[in-house]
Amino acid sequence: MRGMPELRTEVQFLKGIGPRVAETLAAKGIHSLEDLLYYLPFRYEDRINPRTIEQLQPGEMASVIAEVRTSGLFKTRRMPIFEMTAGQGRSKLKCLWFRGGYLEGKFQPGALVALYGKVEASTFGRGGLQMLQPQFEILHEPSEDGASESDEQRHFESLETGRIVPIYEATGKLNAKWFRRTIRTALEQLPREVPDAIPAAIRGRIGLIPRAEAFWQVHWPDAGESFSALQAAATPAHQRLIFEELFFLELGLELKRRKARLQPGIAFEIHSRVRAALKRVLPFHPTKAQKKVLKEIADDMAHNSPMRRLLQGDVGSGKTIVAFEAATVAMENGYQVAMMAPTEILATQHYLTARRILEPAGYRVALLTGSLNQASKRSVRGHVARGTAQMVIGTHALLEEKVEFERLGLVIVDEQHRFGVMQRMKLMRKNAEVQPDVLVMTATPIPRTLALTLYGDLDVSVIDELPPGRTPVSTRVVRDERTAEVWEFVRRIVTSGAQAYVVYPVIEESEEKETGLKAAIQMYDTLRRDVFPECKLGLLHGRISADEKDEIMRRFKNGELQILVATTVIEVGVDVPNASVMVIEHAERFGLSQMHQLRGRIGRGSTKSYCILMTGGKVSEEAQQRLDTMIRTADGFEIAEKDLELRGPGEFFGTKQTGMPSLRVANLIRDRKLLELAKREARALVDGSAGEISQEEKRAAVQYLKAHWNRRYGLVEIG
Repeated sequence: MRGMPELRTEVQFLKGIGPRVAETLAAKGIHSLEDLLYYLPFRYEDRINPRTIEQLQPGEMASVIAEVRTSGLFKTRRMPIFEMTAGQGRSKLKCLWFRGGYLEGKFQPGALVALYGKVEASTFGRGGLQMLQPQFEILHEPSEDGASESDEQRHFESLETGRIVPIYEATGKLNAKWFRRTIRTALEQLPREVPDAIPAAIRGRIGLIPRAEAFWQVHWPDAGESFSALQAAATPAHQRLIFEELFFLELGLELKRRKARLQPGIAFEIHSRVRAALKRVLPFHPTKAQKKVLKEIADDMAHNSPMRRLLQGDVGSGKTIVAFEAATVAMENGYQVAMMAPTEILATQHYLTARRILEPAGYRVALLTGSLNQASKRSVRGHVARGTAQMVIGTHALLEEKVEFERLGLVIVDEQHRFGVMQRMKLMRKNAEVQPDVLVMTATPIPRTLALTLYGDLDVSVIDELPPGRTPVSTRVVRDERTAEVWEFVRRIVTSGAQAYVVYPVIEESEEKETGLKAAIQMYDTLRRDVFPECKLGLLHGRISADEKDEIMRRFKNGELQILVATTVIEVGVDVPNASVMVIEHAERFGLSQMHQLRGRIGRGSTKSYCILMTGGKVSEEAQQRLDTMIRTADGFEIAEKDLELRGPGEFFGTKQTGMPSLRVANLIRDRKLLELAKREARALVDGSAGEISQEEKRAAVQYLKAHWNRRYGLVEIG
């Protein structure tokens, strides 16, 4: 390729790549030179002053550059182990890889190798030090024919030692060394100045270094750069690229939200008849938080642009009744309401609650789930199409093309993080004339800034207090050895008239390869036969039919069953005020938010409630932090913060499901302050309050967003 490459140049045209390698890179989302430069090192090694083997201490993580002495595979009764001995003069370091047959022939005697791993006292042979499963890189192979190295080889060898070296995640046959050399070559071809679409005033205000300098410094940091800042992505180069990514993400979300507000919506009337209907529906005195949120929703619904609102509230805070109030506004105005829940149990629970609250006020409620027989489905679809069903509650079955509404005015989505963004959009498009209002509910507390990013097109309301009469749940962690005491405590509680849940991580023993993990089906039999023969027990898990689930929940709710043995299917939506004890077995295996959701099933009445977290076997440090958090607090937002910190945003939100943006360099937890700053600057750019930015700069930023970032972050609808 002639001339200097541009950032948009396809990678296959860069030196040393070509079409075949470009396919491998495409799997990592690398399509252009710009994508390649955004493929940042996941860590760095300090090879300026590499440690000598003599300096190493057991227990530390260290980088060592040494010469390969011997290597080979030896077989034990359990597995093959590959051993390589590296040396510096008389000092030796043993390296071991379990099941390391793939390394045979990899290390030639005399080769120079960089090793990174945890140093331990040797468990094999006579004393000395070892590294188990170290990461390694062969820096220089011994020359067989004595041929001299080319200038290019010498240039690249100088990148491997005597400096801070970037370590990249390998993909296919492309290892860290390949990425180092390819990215270095690309940087050397890069112009001294590269286009920068962030307006100059913003760059100056925040103190961002030039873009080309940031690319160089993040891949090839200067020798004086703080090593701890590099590892924490806190260098000026990292901060520049992180801000850039978050700024264009927030700019896209801001434009998307403003575009949504320009669409024609329904201006619902809130007159005296509607207010009277709301009073009829509300079965108790609302909390201040519920009143505040209901006012925000009513104000939105009265506006002639479509409502897009996220309703957050901890388990038991009364979100559902607020949603039914919003539904009442729509139905009193002659419109239909669709409510979508992620599971049949939750959809059925909402349906039964809606019938109890709304049908006495004269509204007709229907249920549509996948397990209904064809005749029932046809009947429900007919009522929905004719408008005789004013509110339809269901699962994904609502999304089917056969489901047509006469006049859809409000869409309620419960537990949004379990649905894809496109599913919400599909339901919204069921009204061809105007966009229906949308109310999204979640019991997963999400810090506000993250909520505004995750749900970029939604305004956020929070119910931050529980209804009166709720009693705090006493939480304890108990080791398996005290099982007999726990069962005696449960027996005492249920014989006094209360009810209990016992929760297991799996349905059947065969689901887990590990032995010793208790499972719901087997433990149900044991508990019923050997532990509580005098009590009535029920079993609930994800594999039984919807009808059976409903029957079991009905019997438990009516008090016909005293103890419900279950998996996490009871995590959301099950409301039994008389249940005052929950035992979670193998609690160390559950996520923090999951345990919090489960615990929210008790403490719903006025009786003192207890949550017992039972642990078996070795508890990891992270699991112990989860358990300690459960004991310390019942605040859903504090628990969510800790869960985000432990698991990271992708796993916490279920990235693929939510449409959570797949960020290249930013981390929504680590970089929260930059996220808030990016949001402020993006909003100021769009609303014109950043007066020193010209219209030309604003246009350039939006054009750059469309060309480079739109499709990546699902912002293709931006106008």
